Amino acid sequence: MNAKSGRCPSDCKFCAQSVHYRTGAPEYPLLPEDDLLAAAEAAARAGVDRFSFVVSGIRLTPREIDRLCEVLYRCRREFPELKLCASLGQLEEEELLSLREAGLSRYHHNLETAESFYPRICTTQSWRDRLETARRVKRVGLELCCGGIFGLGEGPEEILSLAETLAGLAVDSVPVNFLQPIPGTPLEKARYLTPLKCLAILTVLRLSLPAAEIRVCGGREYNLRDLQALSLFPASALMVGNYLTTRGRKLSDDRRMIEDLGYTSGLKA
Repeated sequence: MNAKSGRCPSDCKFCAQSVHYRTGAPEYPLLPEDDLLAAAEAAARAGVDRFSFVVSGIRLTPREIDRLCEVLYRCRREFPELKLCASLGQLEEEELLSLREAGLSRYHHNLETAESFYPRICTTQSWRDRLETARRVKRVGLELCCGGIFGLGEGPEEILSLAETLAGLAVDSVPVNFLQPIPGTPLEKARYLTPLKCLAILTVLRLSLPAAEIRVCGGREYNLRDLQALSLFPASALMVGNYLTTRGRKLSDDRRMIEDLGYTSGLKA
C-alpha cells in the first residue's frame, strides 16, 4: 500500500514521487490508521500472504513510526495469518526494533542499482547510506527485503555487481523491479529492456542468490508482457495488485497464471 505518497526530496531519475519532477503522481501525508488497516484486511481476505506499507521520502518521523506501530499491533491481532512488511526509509536500529516488536517481520530497503552506477541515478541520497540501512535491518533480527530496479541503462557488469552485493548481505527476499518509464521523469524515454533481457536478469539473480526469495515486482506487465509466466521459473514470488503509482493486473489473472504452471495459489478471484 502506498501509505504516504509524493513530495520525496530525492531526485531518483525513475521515480514518479520525486518533488523534482512533474508527473501528476498523487501527494498525501501518512494515511489514517483505519485506512491502513482496511487495506491490510482486504489483502488478507484476498488470500495474499504478505502485505507491505510503503511510504515516500527518505525516512518517517518518530511520530509517524508510532502511528504505524499501532497499525502493526492491530494487524497482528486481527489478521494473525498475514505477514507484515514495511518500506519506511533510512531508519535507526531503535526504530527498527520498535517496528519488529509491533509485529513487523520483514523490512524493505532497495539499493536500486550497483554502487558504481548509482550516481547516474540519484545525487541526493548516498548508496552507502542505503547499504548501512540494509545492514541495520539484519542486525536487529528482521528479514531483509532488498533489491533494485533494472532498465536504467546499467550494463551487465553493474547487474553482476548488484547481485554480488545482495549475496554478501544474505538478503531474504529480492524485489526485482523493471523500469516502466514515467512521463515527466528524466528516464521517460528509456527503452533498455526486452522480455528476454528481463528473464536473463532474473536468471542471474537466481544463480547468484540460490537461497533467496526472488520476487517479480513493478514493471513486470509492461516489460515481460506475454512472457510473464516464464518469470516464475527463476523467480519464486510475485508482487500482486497495484503498485505505488502504476496499476497492476487483476488477481484472478495472476491466480490463473500461477495455477497453469502447476503451482498452488492462495489468491482469491
